[in-house]
Amino acid sequence: MQLSDCTAKNTFSPGGDPTAVIQALRAEIASLKQQLDWFKRQLFGRKSEKRILEHPNQLDLSTLLGDAPPAADPTPTEEISYRRRKPKQRNADDVTDAGLRFGPDVPVEVIELSAPEFHGPDADQYEVIDYQITRRLAQRPGSYVVLEYRRPVWRHKASSSLREVPAPAAVFAGSLADVSLLAGILVDKFCYHLPLYRQHQRLQDAGITLSRSTLTNYTQRAIELLRPIYDAQWRHILQSRVLAMDETPIKAGRKKPGQLQATWYWPIHGEDDELCFTWSTSRGSAHVEQQLAGFAGVLLSDGYAAYDRYAKSRPQVTRAQCWAHTRRYFERAKDQDPAAQEALTRIGALYRVEQQIREQGLEGEPKRDYRSRHAGPIAEAFFGWCHQQRQRMDLLNSDPLAKALVYAENHQAQLKVYLNDPEVPIDTNHLERALRVIPMGRKNWLFCWSEVGARHVGIIQSLLTTCRLHHVDPYTYLVDVLQRVALHPARDVEALTPRVWKDRFANNPLRSDLDHAHGH
Repeated sequence: MQLSDCTAKNTFSPGGDPTAVIQALRAEIASLKQQLDWFKRQLFGRKSEKRILEHPNQLDLSTLLGDAPPAADPTPTEEISYRRRKPKQRNADDVTDAGLRFGPDVPVEVIELSAPEFHGPDADQYEVIDYQITRRLAQRPGSYVVLEYRRPVWRHKASSSLREVPAPAAVFAGSLADVSLLAGILVDKFCYHLPLYRQHQRLQDAGITLSRSTLTNYTQRAIELLRPIYDAQWRHILQSRVLAMDETPIKAGRKKPGQLQATWYWPIHGEDDELCFTWSTSRGSAHVEQQLAGFAGVLLSDGYAAYDRYAKSRPQVTRAQCWAHTRRYFERAKDQDPAAQEALTRIGALYRVEQQIREQGLEGEPKRDYRSRHAGPIAEAFFGWCHQQRQRMDLLNSDPLAKALVYAENHQAQLKVYLNDPEVPIDTNHLERALRVIPMGRKNWLFCWSEVGARHVGIIQSLLTTCRLHHVDPYTYLVDVLQRVALHPARDVEALTPRVWKDRFANNPLRSDLDHAHGH
């Protein structure tokens, strides 16, 4: 409809320039084709941003800087020959555990097999001299256990007084839920994105009658117990010198009958691999200013204007720009303009430098020097190339490549920040990997019914995602801290954050009575 309107307006207007009309139509058609190609890639294409290299020297740094001659063409007479080895003949029964690896905590049930010869009339003629072990991975459906405490009641004969052994303390007074159930509900919903109604169905399939409102109540009360730990983690994150910040949408709370309001999570990643999801009803800069009040350091993010407005009025804050977001603009333009491939190659060279830094284990000053010597010239050459491309007469402002060039040049200073600061990452990919829990959950539970629920999701996902970042088992962590938080001193609540907990309590965590019953 927009294309038809544009055609009618420009074709039949008395003063319309036919050349301008044709150029506008071509630009709009190219833009629509680019959008169509992008949607096709989202539906049917590769989602990975890794490039498939057709030439081994494509990311050679010396070639990009012009310090080395181009690679020679392969000799036409070269032939590659090899002889395919015959696969070994194996007995499948002897290698059923090939590729199976498991830790010492995985239960193993031994099944003893016997031979008919051991039970016949000549059984005494045979003796077992060894065993062959075959392992197969099995699975039990999700199961529930009712813990029955048999508490003796006794009478003192002389006084005839009655006494009984008290029931073990529960996380919630008078609750029917063991701590293992509370932790299991939270892990299933927020780690494995299993909505409560599906968990309720699983309980029913197991023969247990429990209302869905009870599960909701357990979830809300357990997360409220964890709120002080979240607050302590948030205070520690704000002490970081380098923060990475992003935003992702979520439907939460009713805007009007039949419609939910659009709200936002703002994940913030600190220096010590800690993450907090803050939440707001707006995507404006006011939330950034409120959450980062008092922060001094480097803020790494994409090119969203709210971050620029926040940093401009605060000289103590340095804005750093994500190279991955810059690269995506050129990736979208590569099908319309071959020159975009050159930009991807140059940006890929910067990532090659980061890979070399990781391989060499460089940190601090050596890392900064390596970036300065190797990545610095590549970045300068990239921005020089961008300036040259913008002088092209055939490049329209509406072209995807033109938009990518403008984006890169407008954020040139922010994109160079990481070159002189070894603590600043080249991009926010580490943050984007961590915030995937929100889109993944959104595909399953779709939305948050209330604003309180949205804040609860932010609290629990902050702790569980940080557990993953620190290689802490979320279930073990929750079983421990849900029992410990009520008894722990409020002044030392930071010890219950996953970062500190793994050093202080992970070796001897509190267990549930279910684990004790199984002898763990």
